[in-house]
Amino acid sequence: MPGPPPAWHPRVDPAPLLPDAEPHRVLGTDAALQLDAALLKRLYVQLVRGRRYNTQATALTRQGRLAVYPSSTGQEACQVAAALALQERDWLFPSYRDTLAAVARGLDPVEALTLLRGDWHTGYDPRACRIAPLCTPLATQLPHAVGLAHAARLRGDDVVALALVGDGGTSEGDFHEALNFAAVWQAPVVFLVQNNGFAISVPLAKQTAAPSLAHKAVGYGMPGRLVDGNDAPAVHGVLTEAVRRAREGGGPTLVEAVTYRVDAHTNADDATRYRTADEVEAWRAHDPIALMERELTARGLLTDDFAAATRDGAEEMAADLRERMHQDPALDPDDLFTHVYAERTTQLRQQSDQLRAELAAEAATDEPAQEARP
Repeated sequence: MPGPPPAWHPRVDPAPLLPDAEPHRVLGTDAALQLDAALLKRLYVQLVRGRRYNTQATALTRQGRLAVYPSSTGQEACQVAAALALQERDWLFPSYRDTLAAVARGLDPVEALTLLRGDWHTGYDPRACRIAPLCTPLATQLPHAVGLAHAARLRGDDVVALALVGDGGTSEGDFHEALNFAAVWQAPVVFLVQNNGFAISVPLAKQTAAPSLAHKAVGYGMPGRLVDGNDAPAVHGVLTEAVRRAREGGGPTLVEAVTYRVDAHTNADDATRYRTADEVEAWRAHDPIALMERELTARGLLTDDFAAATRDGAEEMAADLRERMHQDPALDPDDLFTHVYAERTTQLRQQSDQLRAELAAEAATDEPAQEARP
């Protein structure tokens, strides 16, 4: 049978788009000697602070102060590196597990946890902090990131969007649509897949037969990069280069960071039903904080004073978070209808009136009961 007509040709050369066979690493290699000491110390401070943030937020769920908390313990290197790779004018698009990335970018920890507390749909002003609302539906933040990045480029704004997603999110249609649009439009956006091994209880092998998730980039015409997600300087370097490339008009990049979710999916999950304790312990030996401490110690940067100041700073953050999260917020039930549309629909107005009437009737019923008490 004859082949396609001569006019057919590959759109792009696939070779430069392919990821490396093994995850990119820096710590423990000769490349680590070239790392800036200030960057190493900054990453370490954020990692320690992030671990303490995770443990404190998890404790708040047990105390009834959070409805749910999806911990990123073990994944802190991905979260911190994503935040530090961006410029102030850039945008971060987090998923529900990425509150630490938002905090590392400068968001107040209480505001980052407000959604998970159940007080507001979003506890912060996205425009003010350049952080999109935490996204609970899987991967729906990815097309949003592409749209914002594409619009920014059309307006001439020097802006890059960085979107975070888990390995489970790569099985969603939104993932396909976002990558396809991003590549066709050459939008200035970076996709960071945190491959932590499981989509709740579903292991990666039951989601995809691809050599790696980074290989999926080739099918869309963008570079795929594979990195050790527990190696904070490696993740930071790969993301920084991807952000620079996007800002200079090089288009999108898909980065897969191989990491591990040490804690359960959320406080409502029993992870022992689908993975072994030996598997978890094997990953604890590759802990991102321990990897950084080895490097800092080898270079004489982890002094007693620096380590103590880092721990003290993390404890102060946790204490402040704990104190403020134990204060009951003043909530207005009518806010349920205030921020749905710019102008309330007829149905929303009717629902708001009905709620007010029910609250007024409840208050009127409670007053006689209170007066009757001795």
